[in-house]
Amino acid sequence: MFTLAHLSDPHLSGWSMPQPTALLSKRVLGFLSWQLRRRFVHRQAVLDLVVADLAASRPDHVAVTGDITNISLPQEFANAALWLQRIGPPDHVSVIPGNHDRYIARPWSRHLALWDAYMTGDDPSGTAPGDDGETGRFPYLRRRGPLALIGVSSAKPMPYNSAAGHVGPEQLARLAALLARLEAEGLFRVVLIHHPPQSHATHGHKALIDAAAFREVVAQHGAELVLHGHTHRAHLDQIAGPRHRVPVLGVPSASARPYGGKPVGGYHLYRVDRGGTGWQLEIETRALRLQSGSVETTGRFRLANQVS
Repeated sequence: MFTLAHLSDPHLSGWSMPQPTALLSKRVLGFLSWQLRRRFVHRQAVLDLVVADLAASRPDHVAVTGDITNISLPQEFANAALWLQRIGPPDHVSVIPGNHDRYIARPWSRHLALWDAYMTGDDPSGTAPGDDGETGRFPYLRRRGPLALIGVSSAKPMPYNSAAGHVGPEQLARLAALLARLEAEGLFRVVLIHHPPQSHATHGHKALIDAAAFREVVAQHGAELVLHGHTHRAHLDQIAGPRHRVPVLGVPSASARPYGGKPVGGYHLYRVDRGGTGWQLEIETRALRLQSGSVETTGRFRLANQVS
């Protein structure tokens, strides 16, 4: 049995007022949102309890599906690099960026390059990043035990009023080829993406623009599991696949206090095994109990026979 942990959207605190010139962009709206609301929601104390419990769970691998930062300040990327080291070494932790990690257009070398080792596939030549450090990097592939972890980026700089995502045709074409090849290898294919691929999962200005095209790739080539963040909610849905429906799961923000009907911080554990009739997937949801101040199991269920 292989155990994969999944957490998302920590929105790390601990960053200070930037230089005024840094706010001459979309960042000014994000900074105001943080000062007026979000800093009261995303709490370091909650995140520390969640991370400590994750460490005690001793998963075989950890997936972080984006939004580690808030407004993509250089200080935030440096802080996030240190935080990722707490989660584990790069070969133990797979990361994809979220929309807050691409809040504005910045050279890869001046922000996300600090997390390169966490977003690089087993065969770096397979992703072949371009001169900008990003083009061609995604999707990346990591094989861990029976799992094939496929990191897709839906994070693109968007206009002032948008938190939407976009994968793009080139990345979708590479994803399709990967899914087809990995099916032949008999691996449990886990696709990591920040934005949920269902059209009904969030409001239009926060949605995945090419969600239908993403679902079509999965419908044609299949996968065993799709994991996302972005909504700050525990979420279970499905996408049609060629032989079975593909479960799609989202997690709460790992640092959140309850707000706006959204849950307190937590994470998921996925235990994958292969029995005589197919894959067995056990899902355990863990979240902070405010009454006890500890992270506890809040749900456990099993999906069986995902492939024949």
